[in-house]
Amino acid sequence: MRTIAKVGLAVLSGLLIAAAWPVRGLAPLAFVAFIPLLYLQDRIGDRENPEKGSVFWLSFIAFLIWNSLTTWWVWKTTAIGTIGMIVLNSLFMTTVFWAYHFVKTRLYDNKKGYYILIIFVLAFEYLHLHWQLNWPWLTLGNVFSHCHTWVQWYSITGTAGGTLWVLAANILIYKYLLSFRPQRSGVEKPQTIYIVSIICILFIPLIISKIQYCSYKDTGSDVEIVVVQPNLDPYTEEFALNARQIMERNLSVAEPLVTENTRFVVSPESAIQEDIWLERIDKYYSIRELRNFLGRHPQTCYVIGISTMGEVPEGAESDFAARKFTNVDKYFYAYNTAALITNDSIQLYHKSRLTPGAEAMPSWWFMRMLKDSALDLGGTVGTLKKDSMARTLSFDNHKVGTLICYESAFGEYVTDFVKKGADMLFVITNDGWWGNSPGHKQHLEFSKLRAIETRRSVARSANTGISGFINQRGDIIQQSKYWEQTALRNTLKTNNKLTFYVRYGDYIYKIAVFLTILLVAMTFVKLILGKQWKH
Repeated sequence: MRTIAKVGLAVLSGLLIAAAWPVRGLAPLAFVAFIPLLYLQDRIGDRENPEKGSVFWLSFIAFLIWNSLTTWWVWKTTAIGTIGMIVLNSLFMTTVFWAYHFVKTRLYDNKKGYYILIIFVLAFEYLHLHWQLNWPWLTLGNVFSHCHTWVQWYSITGTAGGTLWVLAANILIYKYLLSFRPQRSGVEKPQTIYIVSIICILFIPLIISKIQYCSYKDTGSDVEIVVVQPNLDPYTEEFALNARQIMERNLSVAEPLVTENTRFVVSPESAIQEDIWLERIDKYYSIRELRNFLGRHPQTCYVIGISTMGEVPEGAESDFAARKFTNVDKYFYAYNTAALITNDSIQLYHKSRLTPGAEAMPSWWFMRMLKDSALDLGGTVGTLKKDSMARTLSFDNHKVGTLICYESAFGEYVTDFVKKGADMLFVITNDGWWGNSPGHKQHLEFSKLRAIETRRSVARSANTGISGFINQRGDIIQQSKYWEQTALRNTLKTNNKLTFYVRYGDYIYKIAVFLTILLVAMTFVKLILGKQWKH
Protein backbone atom coordinates (compact mmCIF):
# COMPACT_ATOMS: atom_id res chain seq x y z
CA MET A 1 0.00 0.00 0.00
CA ARG A 2 1.37 3.40 -0.93
CA THR A 3 2.01 6.02 1.71
CA ILE A 4 -0.57 8.32 0.18
CA ALA A 5 -3.20 5.58 0.54
CA LYS A 6 -2.35 5.08 4.21
CA VAL A 7 -2.52 8.80 4.91
CA GLY A 8 -5.78 8.95 2.97
CA LEU A 9 -7.31 6.26 5.17
CA ALA A 10 -6.19 8.11 8.31
CA VAL A 11 -7.69 11.33 6.99
CA LEU A 12 -10.91 9.51 6.12
CA SER A 13 -11.23 8.21 9.67
CA GLY A 14 -10.78 11.68 11.13
CA LEU A 15 -13.28 13.20 8.71
CA LEU A 16 -15.91 10.54 9.42
CA ILE A 17 -15.93 10.98 13.20
CA ALA A 18 -15.88 14.77 12.83
CA ALA A 19 -18.79 14.55 10.38
CA ALA A 20 -20.75 12.55 12.97
CA TRP A 21 -20.21 15.08 15.74
CA PRO A 22 -22.86 17.44 17.12
CA VAL A 23 -24.52 19.68 16.34
CA ARG A 24 -25.02 19.20 12.62
CA GLY A 25 -23.26 15.87 12.27
CA LEU A 26 -24.70 12.64 10.93
CA ALA A 27 -24.46 10.39 13.98
CA PRO A 28 -24.56 6.99 12.15
CA LEU A 29 -21.16 7.81 10.63
CA ALA A 30 -19.68 7.15 14.06
CA PHE A 31 -20.46 3.43 13.57
CA VAL A 32 -17.95 3.20 10.69
CA ALA A 33 -15.53 6.05 11.48
CA PHE A 34 -12.84 3.86 13.05
CA ILE A 35 -12.82 1.19 10.34
CA PRO A 36 -10.00 2.84 8.30
CA LEU A 37 -7.82 2.96 11.43
CA LEU A 38 -8.60 -0.66 12.28
CA TYR A 39 -7.57 -1.65 8.77
CA LEU A 40 -4.31 0.31 8.96
CA GLN A 41 -3.45 -1.27 12.28
CA ASP A 42 -4.17 -4.73 10.93
CA ARG A 43 -1.95 -4.24 7.89
CA ILE A 44 0.95 -2.67 9.76
CA GLY A 45 0.77 -5.16 12.64
CA ASP A 46 0.62 -8.24 10.42
CA ARG A 47 3.55 -10.41 11.57
CA GLU A 48 3.62 -12.55 8.42
CA ASN A 49 3.38 -9.79 5.84
CA PRO A 50 3.80 -6.46 7.65
CA GLU A 51 3.01 -3.22 5.88
CA LYS A 52 5.46 -0.38 6.36
CA GLY A 53 4.11 2.56 8.29
CA SER A 54 3.64 4.01 11.75
CA VAL A 55 0.43 3.29 13.63
CA PHE A 56 1.25 6.18 15.94
CA TRP A 57 1.60 8.90 13.32
CA LEU A 58 -1.19 7.67 11.08
CA SER A 59 -3.64 7.57 13.97
CA PHE A 60 -2.36 10.98 15.10
CA ILE A 61 -3.45 12.40 11.74
CA ALA A 62 -6.96 11.01 12.26
CA PHE A 63 -7.29 12.29 15.82
CA LEU A 64 -5.81 15.68 14.96
CA ILE A 65 -8.47 16.11 12.26
CA TRP A 66 -11.23 15.05 14.65
CA ASN A 67 -10.08 17.43 17.38
CA SER A 68 -9.49 20.32 15.00
CA LEU A 69 -12.80 20.12 13.17
CA THR A 70 -14.91 19.74 16.32
CA THR A 71 -13.22 22.08 18.84
CA TRP A 72 -11.68 24.76 16.60
CA TRP A 73 -14.04 27.34 18.10
CA VAL A 74 -11.86 27.67 21.22
CA TRP A 75 -9.60 29.68 18.88
CA LYS A 76 -11.96 32.62 19.38
CA THR A 77 -10.59 33.05 22.90
CA THR A 78 -6.95 32.01 22.58
CA ALA A 79 -4.93 30.84 19.58
CA ILE A 80 -2.02 29.42 21.57
CA GLY A 81 -4.31 27.66 24.03
CA THR A 82 -6.33 26.12 21.23
CA ILE A 83 -3.27 24.76 19.45
CA GLY A 84 -1.95 23.32 22.69
CA MET A 85 -5.30 21.76 23.60
CA ILE A 86 -5.88 20.21 20.18
CA VAL A 87 -2.35 18.84 19.83
CA LEU A 88 -2.23 17.46 23.37
CA ASN A 89 -5.64 15.83 23.19
CA SER A 90 -4.78 14.32 19.80
CA LEU A 91 -1.57 12.92 21.27
CA PHE A 92 -3.45 11.42 24.21
CA MET A 93 -5.89 9.68 21.88
CA THR A 94 -3.05 8.53 19.64
CA THR A 95 -1.21 7.03 22.59
CA VAL A 96 -4.31 5.01 23.47
CA PHE A 97 -4.62 3.67 19.91
CA TRP A 98 -0.88 2.87 19.80
CA ALA A 99 -1.20 1.05 23.13
CA TYR A 100 -4.01 -1.02 21.59
CA HIS A 101 -1.69 -1.84 18.67
CA PHE A 102 1.18 -2.76 21.00
CA VAL A 103 -0.85 -5.05 23.28
CA LYS A 104 -2.76 -6.67 20.41
CA THR A 105 0.42 -7.58 18.54
CA ARG A 106 2.20 -8.83 21.67
CA LEU A 107 -0.64 -10.84 23.18
CA TYR A 108 -2.34 -12.13 20.05
CA ASP A 109 0.25 -11.77 17.29
CA ASN A 110 -2.25 -9.32 15.79
CA LYS A 111 -4.60 -12.14 14.79
CA LYS A 112 -7.40 -11.14 17.17
CA GLY A 113 -7.95 -8.95 20.23
CA TYR A 114 -10.05 -6.13 18.77
CA TYR A 115 -11.88 -5.91 22.09
CA ILE A 116 -8.71 -4.37 23.54
CA LEU A 117 -9.52 -1.10 21.76
CA ILE A 118 -12.88 -0.85 23.51
CA ILE A 119 -11.32 -1.45 26.91
CA PHE A 120 -8.45 1.00 26.40
CA VAL A 121 -10.66 3.80 25.05
CA LEU A 122 -13.11 3.42 27.94
CA ALA A 123 -10.27 3.47 30.46
CA PHE A 124 -8.80 6.56 28.80
CA GLU A 125 -12.13 8.38 28.88
CA TYR A 126 -12.41 7.65 32.59
CA LEU A 127 -8.92 9.05 33.14
CA HIS A 128 -9.79 12.07 31.01
CA LEU A 129 -12.72 12.80 33.31
CA HIS A 130 -10.65 12.74 36.49
CA TRP A 131 -7.09 13.94 36.00
CA GLN A 132 -5.91 17.55 35.98
CA LEU A 133 -5.89 17.85 32.19
CA ASN A 134 -9.47 16.64 31.90
CA TRP A 135 -11.27 17.32 28.62
CA PRO A 136 -14.48 15.27 28.36
CA TRP A 137 -15.81 17.27 25.40
CA LEU A 138 -14.89 14.54 22.91
CA THR A 139 -16.05 11.57 24.94
CA LEU A 140 -17.36 9.26 22.21
CA GLY A 141 -20.73 8.83 23.90
CA ASN A 142 -21.38 12.54 23.40
CA VAL A 143 -21.77 11.92 19.67
CA PHE A 144 -25.44 11.02 20.24
CA SER A 145 -26.34 14.20 22.14
CA HIS A 146 -28.17 15.56 19.09
CA CYS A 147 -29.97 12.20 18.71
CA HIS A 148 -31.04 11.89 22.33
CA THR A 149 -34.01 9.65 21.51
CA TRP A 150 -31.45 6.98 20.53
CA VAL A 151 -29.79 6.83 23.94
CA GLN A 152 -32.47 6.94 26.61
CA TRP A 153 -30.61 3.98 28.15
CA TYR A 154 -27.92 6.43 29.27
CA SER A 155 -30.06 6.43 32.43
CA ILE A 156 -28.48 2.99 32.94
CA THR A 157 -25.01 3.28 31.40
CA GLY A 158 -24.12 6.95 31.14
CA THR A 159 -22.11 8.12 28.13
CA ALA A 160 -19.75 5.15 28.58
CA GLY A 161 -22.52 3.05 27.06
CA GLY A 162 -22.42 5.21 23.95
CA THR A 163 -18.66 4.79 23.63
CA LEU A 164 -19.06 1.02 23.96
CA TRP A 165 -21.82 1.08 21.33
CA VAL A 166 -19.75 3.03 18.80
CA LEU A 167 -16.61 0.92 19.10
CA ALA A 168 -18.39 -2.44 19.19
CA ALA A 169 -20.30 -1.53 16.02
CA ASN A 170 -17.11 -0.42 14.26
CA ILE A 171 -15.36 -3.68 15.11
CA LEU A 172 -18.25 -5.91 14.06
CA ILE A 173 -18.74 -4.09 10.75
CA TYR A 174 -15.00 -4.22 10.10
CA LYS A 175 -14.84 -7.95 10.81
CA TYR A 176 -17.78 -8.47 8.48
CA LEU A 177 -15.92 -6.62 5.72
CA LEU A 178 -12.84 -8.76 6.42
CA SER A 179 -14.93 -11.89 5.91
CA PHE A 180 -14.97 -11.14 2.16
CA ARG A 181 -11.19 -11.41 2.02
CA PRO A 182 -9.96 -14.83 0.83
CA GLN A 183 -8.60 -16.95 3.67
CA ARG A 184 -5.30 -18.81 3.35
CA SER A 185 -6.84 -21.78 5.11
CA GLY A 186 -9.70 -21.90 2.63
CA VAL A 187 -12.17 -21.82 5.53
CA GLU A 188 -14.96 -19.33 4.99
CA LYS A 189 -15.82 -16.97 7.79
CA PRO A 190 -19.43 -17.02 9.04
CA GLN A 191 -20.79 -13.92 7.29
CA THR A 192 -24.35 -14.65 8.46
CA ILE A 193 -23.25 -14.48 12.08
CA TYR A 194 -21.64 -11.10 11.46
CA ILE A 195 -24.76 -9.78 9.72
CA VAL A 196 -27.00 -10.89 12.59
CA SER A 197 -24.54 -9.45 15.13
CA ILE A 198 -24.40 -6.10 13.34
CA ILE A 199 -28.18 -5.87 13.14
CA CYS A 200 -28.41 -6.66 16.85
CA ILE A 201 -25.71 -4.22 17.93
CA LEU A 202 -27.18 -1.38 15.88
CA PHE A 203 -30.90 -1.83 16.32
CA ILE A 204 -31.51 -3.42 19.72
CA PRO A 205 -30.20 -0.34 21.60
CA LEU A 206 -32.26 1.88 19.29
CA ILE A 207 -35.43 -0.12 19.89
CA ILE A 208 -34.89 -0.16 23.66
CA SER A 209 -34.31 3.59 23.63
CA LYS A 210 -37.39 4.34 21.56
CA ILE A 211 -39.52 2.22 23.91
CA GLN A 212 -38.09 4.07 26.92
CA TYR A 213 -38.63 7.43 25.26
CA CYS A 214 -42.26 6.73 24.38
CA SER A 215 -43.12 5.20 27.73
CA TYR A 216 -41.34 7.60 30.08
CA LYS A 217 -43.39 10.42 31.59
CA ASP A 218 -41.95 13.30 33.60
CA THR A 219 -42.78 12.80 37.27
CA GLY A 220 -42.93 15.08 40.28
CA SER A 221 -44.45 18.40 41.27
CA ASP A 222 -44.53 21.50 39.10
CA VAL A 223 -42.01 24.29 39.69
CA GLU A 224 -42.15 27.58 37.80
CA ILE A 225 -38.73 28.97 36.89
CA VAL A 226 -37.50 32.07 35.08
CA VAL A 227 -34.11 31.90 33.36
CA VAL A 228 -32.29 35.08 32.41
CA GLN A 229 -30.04 35.74 29.41
CA PRO A 230 -28.54 39.22 29.98
CA ASN A 231 -26.51 39.04 26.75
CA LEU A 232 -23.42 40.83 28.02
CA ASP A 233 -20.56 40.76 25.53
CA PRO A 234 -17.71 39.15 27.52
CA TYR A 235 -15.11 41.06 25.52
CA THR A 236 -16.57 44.57 25.73
CA GLU A 237 -19.31 44.72 28.39
CA GLU A 238 -19.34 42.06 31.09
CA PHE A 239 -16.21 43.26 32.87
CA ALA A 240 -16.52 46.95 31.89
CA LEU A 241 -20.05 47.87 32.95
CA ASN A 242 -20.66 48.85 36.56
CA ALA A 243 -22.71 46.82 39.04
CA ARG A 244 -25.83 48.95 38.54
CA GLN A 245 -25.78 48.39 34.77
CA ILE A 246 -25.18 44.66 35.15
CA MET A 247 -28.11 44.26 37.55
CA GLU A 248 -30.34 46.30 35.24
CA ARG A 249 -29.53 43.96 32.33
CA ASN A 250 -30.54 40.95 34.44
CA LEU A 251 -33.53 42.23 36.39
CA SER A 252 -35.18 44.28 33.65
CA VAL A 253 -35.93 41.14 31.61
CA ALA A 254 -36.64 38.88 34.59
CA GLU A 255 -39.14 40.96 36.54
CA PRO A 256 -41.92 41.14 33.93
CA LEU A 257 -42.03 37.33 33.84
CA VAL A 258 -42.14 36.69 37.59
CA THR A 259 -45.54 35.57 38.87
CA GLU A 260 -46.85 34.54 42.26
CA ASN A 261 -46.01 30.95 41.27
CA THR A 262 -42.35 31.62 40.36
CA ARG A 263 -40.00 29.87 42.77
CA PHE A 264 -36.61 30.33 41.09
CA VAL A 265 -35.06 33.07 38.98
CA VAL A 266 -31.75 31.97 37.46
CA SER A 267 -29.00 34.19 36.03
CA PRO A 268 -25.79 32.94 34.38
CA GLU A 269 -22.26 32.18 35.49
CA SER A 270 -20.16 35.19 36.56
CA ALA A 271 -23.16 37.51 36.21
CA ILE A 272 -21.87 39.54 39.16
CA GLN A 273 -18.39 40.99 38.69
CA GLU A 274 -18.05 43.23 41.76
CA ASP A 275 -14.92 41.85 43.46
CA ILE A 276 -17.13 40.35 46.16
CA TRP A 277 -15.46 39.17 49.34
CA LEU A 278 -17.25 36.27 50.97
CA GLU A 279 -16.58 37.62 54.46
CA ARG A 280 -18.76 40.67 53.74
CA ILE A 281 -20.96 39.51 50.88
CA ASP A 282 -24.07 41.30 52.21
CA LYS A 283 -22.43 44.72 51.81
CA TYR A 284 -22.29 44.86 48.01
CA TYR A 285 -24.64 46.73 45.70
CA SER A 286 -25.48 43.67 43.58
CA ILE A 287 -26.58 41.63 46.59
CA ARG A 288 -28.62 44.52 48.01
CA GLU A 289 -30.31 45.04 44.64
CA LEU A 290 -31.17 41.33 44.41
CA ARG A 291 -32.62 41.49 47.92
CA ASN A 292 -34.74 44.47 46.88
CA PHE A 293 -35.99 42.40 43.95
CA LEU A 294 -36.82 39.51 46.28
CA GLY A 295 -38.60 41.92 48.61
CA ARG A 296 -41.02 42.57 45.76
CA HIS A 297 -41.29 38.82 45.09
CA PRO A 298 -40.97 37.10 48.49
CA GLN A 299 -42.17 33.76 47.10
CA THR A 300 -39.03 33.58 44.93
CA CYS A 301 -35.32 32.96 45.35
CA TYR A 302 -32.53 34.05 43.00
CA VAL A 303 -29.75 31.76 41.75
CA ILE A 304 -26.86 33.63 40.16
CA GLY A 305 -23.17 33.22 39.29
CA ILE A 306 -20.67 35.41 41.15
CA SER A 307 -16.92 35.89 40.95
CA THR A 308 -15.93 35.87 44.62
CA MET A 309 -12.85 36.06 46.79
CA GLY A 310 -12.08 34.82 50.27
CA GLU A 311 -9.31 35.12 52.81
CA VAL A 312 -6.78 32.29 53.05
CA PRO A 313 -6.72 30.84 56.59
CA GLU A 314 -3.48 31.29 58.46
CA GLY A 315 -1.10 28.45 57.73
CA ALA A 316 -2.67 27.64 54.32
CA GLU A 317 -0.55 30.07 52.30
CA SER A 318 1.15 27.19 50.50
CA ASP A 319 -2.17 25.99 49.07
CA PHE A 320 -1.79 25.79 45.30
CA ALA A 321 -4.89 27.95 44.78
CA ALA A 322 -3.74 30.68 47.18
CA ARG A 323 -2.95 34.03 45.51
CA LYS A 324 -0.72 36.70 47.00
CA PHE A 325 -1.71 40.34 47.14
CA THR A 326 0.58 42.53 45.08
CA ASN A 327 1.68 44.94 47.81
CA VAL A 328 0.72 43.13 51.00
CA ASP A 329 2.06 39.95 52.54
CA LYS A 330 -1.38 38.33 52.59
CA TYR A 331 -3.12 35.70 50.50
CA PHE A 332 -6.60 35.20 49.10
CA TYR A 333 -8.63 32.66 47.16
CA ALA A 334 -10.64 33.34 44.00
CA TYR A 335 -13.79 31.34 43.33
CA ASN A 336 -16.30 30.80 40.57
CA THR A 337 -19.44 30.72 42.70
CA ALA A 338 -23.12 29.90 42.39
CA ALA A 339 -25.26 31.65 45.00
CA LEU A 340 -28.86 31.02 46.01
CA ILE A 341 -30.14 34.24 47.55
CA THR A 342 -33.31 34.74 49.60
CA ASN A 343 -34.48 37.67 51.70
CA ASP A 344 -32.64 36.38 54.74
CA SER A 345 -29.96 33.93 53.60
CA ILE A 346 -27.28 33.20 51.04
CA GLN A 347 -26.19 29.66 50.11
CA LEU A 348 -22.98 29.19 48.15
CA TYR A 349 -21.45 26.51 45.97
CA HIS A 350 -17.98 27.00 44.46
CA LYS A 351 -17.28 25.41 41.10
CA SER A 352 -15.48 22.12 41.61
CA ARG A 353 -14.77 20.85 38.09
CA LEU A 354 -12.49 23.59 36.84
CA THR A 355 -11.57 24.20 33.21
CA PRO A 356 -7.91 23.18 32.65
CA GLY A 357 -5.76 26.05 31.45
CA ALA A 358 -8.44 28.64 32.18
CA GLU A 359 -9.48 28.14 35.80
CA ALA A 360 -6.77 25.75 36.96
CA MET A 361 -3.25 24.89 35.98
CA PRO A 362 -1.95 21.41 36.87
CA SER A 363 -0.49 21.37 40.37
CA TRP A 364 2.29 18.96 39.37
CA TRP A 365 5.57 20.14 40.85
CA PHE A 366 7.15 21.00 37.49
CA MET A 367 4.18 23.25 36.57
CA ARG A 368 3.57 25.02 39.87
CA MET A 369 5.27 28.17 38.60
CA LEU A 370 2.54 28.45 35.93
CA LYS A 371 -0.42 28.45 38.32
CA ASP A 372 -1.23 32.11 37.60
CA SER A 373 -0.70 31.78 33.83
CA ALA A 374 -4.22 30.65 33.02
CA LEU A 375 -5.76 31.26 29.61
CA ASP A 376 -8.83 33.43 29.19
CA LEU A 377 -11.43 30.90 28.00
CA GLY A 378 -14.45 32.40 29.73
CA GLY A 379 -15.75 32.95 33.26
CA THR A 380 -13.45 33.55 36.19
CA VAL A 381 -9.80 33.31 35.10
CA GLY A 382 -6.75 32.03 36.96
CA THR A 383 -6.10 29.09 39.29
CA LEU A 384 -9.22 29.00 41.45
CA LYS A 385 -10.11 27.47 44.77
CA LYS A 386 -12.77 24.82 44.36
CA ASP A 387 -15.34 23.12 46.52
CA SER A 388 -14.34 19.71 47.79
CA MET A 389 -17.68 18.16 46.79
CA ALA A 390 -20.97 18.75 45.06
CA ARG A 391 -23.32 20.90 47.14
CA THR A 392 -27.02 21.32 46.55
CA LEU A 393 -28.82 24.62 47.07
CA SER A 394 -32.21 24.53 48.82
CA PHE A 395 -35.42 26.55 48.64
CA ASP A 396 -39.12 25.84 49.23
CA ASN A 397 -38.60 22.12 49.91
CA HIS A 398 -36.58 21.75 46.71
CA LYS A 399 -32.91 20.98 46.32
CA VAL A 400 -31.17 21.92 43.08
CA GLY A 401 -27.83 20.91 41.65
CA THR A 402 -26.32 24.04 40.12
CA LEU A 403 -23.77 23.11 37.46
CA ILE A 404 -21.37 25.90 36.61
CA CYS A 405 -20.46 25.84 32.91
CA TYR A 406 -17.86 23.08 32.31
CA GLU A 407 -19.30 20.93 35.11
CA SER A 408 -22.25 19.96 32.90
CA ALA A 409 -19.86 17.81 30.79
CA PHE A 410 -19.18 15.43 33.73
CA GLY A 411 -21.89 12.80 33.99
CA GLU A 412 -20.83 11.00 37.16
CA TYR A 413 -20.08 14.25 38.99
CA VAL A 414 -23.60 15.46 38.24
CA THR A 415 -24.97 12.32 39.90
CA ASP A 416 -23.36 13.50 43.16
CA PHE A 417 -25.83 16.40 43.28
CA VAL A 418 -28.72 14.01 42.67
CA LYS A 419 -27.55 11.60 45.38
CA LYS A 420 -27.63 14.56 47.76
CA GLY A 421 -31.26 15.21 47.00
CA ALA A 422 -31.30 17.46 43.94
CA ASP A 423 -34.71 17.14 42.29
CA MET A 424 -33.79 19.53 39.45
CA LEU A 425 -30.62 20.67 37.73
CA PHE A 426 -29.63 24.24 36.84
CA VAL A 427 -26.86 24.99 34.36
CA ILE A 428 -25.40 28.48 34.58
CA THR A 429 -22.82 29.34 31.95
CA ASN A 430 -21.12 32.05 29.92
CA ASP A 431 -20.78 30.71 26.39
CA GLY A 432 -20.36 34.06 24.68
CA TRP A 433 -16.58 33.76 24.59
CA TRP A 434 -16.84 31.37 21.65
CA GLY A 435 -19.04 33.55 19.44
CA ASN A 436 -21.71 32.10 17.17
CA SER A 437 -19.82 28.83 16.72
CA PRO A 438 -20.60 25.16 17.45
CA GLY A 439 -19.15 25.61 20.96
CA HIS A 440 -22.21 26.97 22.71
CA LYS A 441 -24.48 24.62 20.75
CA GLN A 442 -22.47 21.53 21.74
CA HIS A 443 -22.52 22.71 25.34
CA LEU A 444 -26.32 22.91 25.26
CA GLU A 445 -26.50 19.37 23.86
CA PHE A 446 -24.58 17.95 26.83
CA SER A 447 -27.33 19.18 29.18
CA LYS A 448 -29.74 16.87 27.34
CA LEU A 449 -27.54 13.89 28.24
CA ARG A 450 -27.39 14.93 31.91
CA ALA A 451 -31.19 15.10 31.95
CA ILE A 452 -31.45 11.56 30.57
CA GLU A 453 -28.78 10.10 32.86
CA THR A 454 -30.38 11.49 36.01
CA ARG A 455 -34.01 11.90 34.84
CA ARG A 456 -33.88 15.43 36.17
CA SER A 457 -35.36 18.46 34.44
CA VAL A 458 -32.80 21.13 33.52
CA ALA A 459 -33.13 24.91 33.55
CA ARG A 460 -30.28 26.57 31.66
CA SER A 461 -29.19 30.20 31.95
CA ALA A 462 -26.50 31.31 29.51
CA ASN A 463 -25.08 34.79 29.34
CA THR A 464 -24.73 34.91 25.55
CA GLY A 465 -25.31 31.31 24.52
CA ILE A 466 -28.64 29.48 24.51
CA SER A 467 -30.88 29.52 27.57
CA GLY A 468 -33.85 27.24 27.99
CA PHE A 469 -35.60 24.30 29.60
CA ILE A 470 -35.08 20.55 29.14
CA ASN A 471 -37.41 17.85 30.41
CA GLN A 472 -36.49 14.50 31.96
CA ARG A 473 -36.37 12.76 28.56
CA GLY A 474 -33.81 15.26 27.24
CA ASP A 475 -36.27 17.21 25.08
CA ILE A 476 -35.62 20.93 24.79
CA ILE A 477 -39.08 22.31 25.52
CA GLN A 478 -38.14 25.98 25.22
CA GLN A 479 -35.00 27.87 24.24
CA SER A 480 -33.79 31.37 23.52
CA LYS A 481 -32.12 32.67 20.41
CA TYR A 482 -28.39 33.28 20.36
CA TRP A 483 -27.14 36.80 21.18
CA GLU A 484 -30.44 38.10 22.53
CA GLN A 485 -31.17 39.84 25.81
CA THR A 486 -34.19 37.97 27.11
CA ALA A 487 -35.75 35.87 29.83
CA LEU A 488 -37.87 32.73 29.61
CA ARG A 489 -40.46 31.29 31.96
CA ASN A 490 -41.57 27.69 32.10
CA THR A 491 -42.71 24.98 34.47
CA LEU A 492 -40.54 21.94 35.11
CA LYS A 493 -41.26 18.69 36.92
CA THR A 494 -39.19 17.63 39.90
CA ASN A 495 -38.06 14.04 40.48
CA ASN A 496 -36.75 12.25 43.56
CA LYS A 497 -36.20 8.80 42.06
CA LEU A 498 -32.66 7.58 41.40
CA THR A 499 -31.75 6.03 38.06
CA PHE A 500 -29.46 3.01 37.81
CA TYR A 501 -26.71 5.30 36.54
CA VAL A 502 -27.12 7.68 39.48
CA ARG A 503 -26.87 4.76 41.90
CA TYR A 504 -23.81 3.10 40.35
CA GLY A 505 -22.11 5.85 38.37
CA ASP A 506 -19.44 5.07 35.76
CA TYR A 507 -19.29 1.35 36.50
CA ILE A 508 -18.53 0.55 32.83
CA TYR A 509 -15.49 2.83 32.92
CA LYS A 510 -14.29 1.31 36.18
CA ILE A 511 -14.54 -2.22 34.82
CA ALA A 512 -12.52 -1.07 31.79
CA VAL A 513 -9.83 0.41 34.04
CA PHE A 514 -9.52 -2.92 35.88
CA LEU A 515 -9.29 -4.84 32.59
CA THR A 516 -6.74 -2.37 31.23
CA ILE A 517 -4.47 -2.95 34.21
CA LEU A 518 -4.88 -6.69 33.73
CA LEU A 519 -4.10 -6.55 29.99
CA VAL A 520 -1.04 -4.37 30.47
CA ALA A 521 0.23 -6.67 33.22
CA MET A 522 -0.28 -9.73 31.01
CA THR A 523 1.60 -8.05 28.16
CA PHE A 524 4.61 -7.23 30.27
CA VAL A 525 4.66 -10.64 31.88
CA LYS A 526 4.74 -12.22 28.44
CA LEU A 527 7.51 -9.86 27.30
CA ILE A 528 9.58 -10.55 30.40
CA LEU A 529 9.14 -14.32 30.38
CA GLY A 530 9.44 -14.55 26.60
CA LYS A 531 6.88 -17.33 26.42
CA GLN A 532 4.49 -17.96 23.58
CA TRP A 533 0.98 -18.10 24.92
CA LYS A 534 -1.64 -20.19 23.31
CA HIS A 535 -5.02 -18.68 22.73
